[in-house]
Amino acid sequence: MASSKDYLDFILEQLSELDDITYRAMMGEYIIYYRGKVVGGIYDDRFLVKPVKSAVKMMPEVGLELPYEGAKEMLLVDNVENKEFLRNLLEAMYEELPAPKKKK
Repeated sequence: MASSKDYLDFILEQLSELDDITYRAMMGEYIIYYRGKVVGGIYDDRFLVKPVKSAVKMMPEVGLELPYEGAKEMLLVDNVENKEFLRNLLEAMYEELPAPKKKK
């Protein structure tokens, strides 16, 4: 099942307090970038983030979920209504995220 543009718009609005949030559509889903680094994505109208240490620490009760068959597990962000929490989450994750790969 693909994610809806309405859900993408909702998540982008919730992340609007952060500078440099971008996204890319990919096979009916959306990859979310913060300052050029992949933080997670929207899969089946769920906001999932990479399970880096800071994200696990901020959401200890959240389990890992598969964004799609064959993918690495990610953390489900269930507190998407809280803009301040989302801002703090992405800011905390940023340093732990890998740098973008160079294009050839």
